[in-house]
Amino acid sequence: MKKFLYGIDFGTTNSALAIYDEEAKEIHSTIIIPSLIYFYQQFSATSDKNYVVGEDAITAYLNDDMKGRFIKSVKQILSRSSFSETRIHNKRYNASDLVAIILKELKDRADQLIGQDCRKAVIGRPVFFDDDDVKKDTLAQTRLNKAAEIAGFEEIRFQFEPIGAAFAYEKSLVKKENVLVADLGGGTTDFTYLVLDPEKVGSKDRKNDMMANGGIYIGGDSFDSAFMWEKGTPYFGKNTQYEATPGKVLTVPKSLFVNICSWEQMNFFNGLRIQKDIEDYYYFSGNDRKFKNLITLIENNLGYSVFQSIEKTKITLTNADTAKFTYHKMGIDIDEKIGLADYEQIIGKDVDRIANYLDDFMLKNNIDPKNIDSLFLTGGTSMVVSIQKLFKNRFPHVNLNSGDNFKSVAKGLAYSGYLFDN
Repeated sequence: MKKFLYGIDFGTTNSALAIYDEEAKEIHSTIIIPSLIYFYQQFSATSDKNYVVGEDAITAYLNDDMKGRFIKSVKQILSRSSFSETRIHNKRYNASDLVAIILKELKDRADQLIGQDCRKAVIGRPVFFDDDDVKKDTLAQTRLNKAAEIAGFEEIRFQFEPIGAAFAYEKSLVKKENVLVADLGGGTTDFTYLVLDPEKVGSKDRKNDMMANGGIYIGGDSFDSAFMWEKGTPYFGKNTQYEATPGKVLTVPKSLFVNICSWEQMNFFNGLRIQKDIEDYYYFSGNDRKFKNLITLIENNLGYSVFQSIEKTKITLTNADTAKFTYHKMGIDIDEKIGLADYEQIIGKDVDRIANYLDDFMLKNNIDPKNIDSLFLTGGTSMVVSIQKLFKNRFPHVNLNSGDNFKSVAKGLAYSGYLFDN
């Protein structure tokens, strides 16, 4: 029987699994799915599985009239001590349980391809799960390890995601290089500076080749949140005024709209008190049409579909100077032209934070830009024009390389089997 190893890149937006044939020493195949879970509105007492994962989650969510429980960006709750569990159909799910659902889906699909029950995996993790907070970082890795065990893995090792990306890039080199790797995903941006050498591919000890690593808790989701705040929330009544007492006109609290800019904060509206407040704001605003959109958004669980439109706008602007931010559902009508310059201004603060962190990373680790032979960018957020400009401006003399932005990390993790020899 052949021996296989799985390299798993569990991501905020997408998750990938690379199957590595340990005897042939090559990648057998790679699977990628959206990191999404959908729990059906109606609970089936006769079924052990009342949810679907990945692409099927989107289809089921739409077919179910968006009435069930849709879970996105579950990776971001790994480091949050404030999240203990959520109850769905009277069943409790903690962070590890939710992550395990996605990992098991990947494992099941891969096992079917190789005809075996593979229980050996190298799992990627960001350099920092939550901005250099040791307690949160430890909590996140403990939860991720538990999730892997629940999913059916017994031999588990962890590797920094940008190192995984580096090992994938190393396979393409013809000579030794000092490489700065930037892995820009949905939740985090990670950097690794290391020596890559095609003659060392598959070597057991690479510790001395790792010169520096670091990361910051900003990614594509941050850009989407900023866009929602600037361009989305006005359509949901951000500037709505109401008159609770005669002659006293107030503006609806901005905090309401902060909570529709981050997917994981949408449950803020589940409380009876906040629901009553929203009804009062709507009544005392004279039934403001745009504020009614907020009520429609909340009551019909439309958050994901709105962020899909934002994502489409972002993707269009990676190759065009203008894009349409369009959304038409249940009386909510958005149709606005967005210029690249406008978009760059919207995400400017987050890009600046990445740039400032990069400068600090270089300074702290005594990295001379002149000694960098090449840059390797990976992750979906690396395609954003502002990010491309950032690296080209910082390192005009260095070649900018990229691989498969969604599979390279998983492949590199699969090449990290040496971790089992330690």
